[in-house]
Amino acid sequence: MRWLAGLLVWAGMAAMATAQEDAARFGTGGTEMLVRSTTDIAIIAPVIDRFTAQNPDLTVVYEQWGSNALFANSRAACEGEWASADVVWSSAVQQMVALVNVACASPYQSARTAALPATRRWRDELWGITEEPAVIIYNKQALEAADVPRSRFALLDMMRSEPDRLRGRIATYDIEASGLGYLFAFSDSLEATTFGAMLEGFSRVDAVATCCSAEIIRGVAEARYLIAYNVLGSYVAAEMDPAVGVILPEDYTLILSRSLMIPRDAAQKDAAGRLLEFLLGPEAQGMLADIGLVMRDGPEETGLLPSARRTVPLSPTQLVALDAHRRAQLIALYADAFRVDGE
Repeated sequence: MRWLAGLLVWAGMAAMATAQEDAARFGTGGTEMLVRSTTDIAIIAPVIDRFTAQNPDLTVVYEQWGSNALFANSRAACEGEWASADVVWSSAVQQMVALVNVACASPYQSARTAALPATRRWRDELWGITEEPAVIIYNKQALEAADVPRSRFALLDMMRSEPDRLRGRIATYDIEASGLGYLFAFSDSLEATTFGAMLEGFSRVDAVATCCSAEIIRGVAEARYLIAYNVLGSYVAAEMDPAVGVILPEDYTLILSRSLMIPRDAAQKDAAGRLLEFLLGPEAQGMLADIGLVMRDGPEETGLLPSARRTVPLSPTQLVALDAHRRAQLIALYADAFRVDGE
């Protein structure tokens, strides 16, 4: 596919020179496995610690990457230009689907992988490990509970009625820099009847596009931003800042399942399979729920009705998100609507 080849050239140019953001070692076993992931080490460390405690023959070298850089690195490794990881685990699921689509993954099957819903597995080569909502967050001191928008329609109404109050004080991801932010924007463009109106509203109030979850959450906590849109809820839960409130949009809430693959050229495929089994098992799923990476089921826990859940599927649909023309169009729409932080 020429469009995919073009995208991978873009990814390589944009991110190939960028190495991992951080790294850590877990365990002291004689067999070393390499995990490359977008999940912050500070968040996932207890889970990997538990895995190595149960597998004392293993040492896990865990590298934390940005999603675009990880995509470029994984594609280069698939082509033999870089040493392969044993596990790649990313929140940018559209990029993971693309890697599987060009034969960069190894198959694996078990009772646990087979038990996953269809939206969380593809070709027995890609598996969704988590369930994380895209949420609206707000500053609790700056906004009264009655003023907080609980749906996109309510947020639209607020931007129309209070543009001066909100000017420069709504934030979201810079979708050109963030693979996760781009995924949420693409999913919105497919799902929301409000998509065009939302972009118009964001433009009206000079909404800000910025780099990353931590910056957005910190900006809301400090009241530099009153509201942030489409923030990954697991990162909000990890920060646990009492100044930040969370809304799961009532019209629909996107649910991301960050996905894992075992690369085709992984040196430690057995160890990678053991990690996959552990992550899908009840103990790890409970730990992931405790740190906000898996949603507790039921409206009584989340306040979210089943009809409002929109799982971002691991499916060929995601390949459309990577079409170079479609990507350029969506980035241009966001560039017109948002002021990039720092400009």
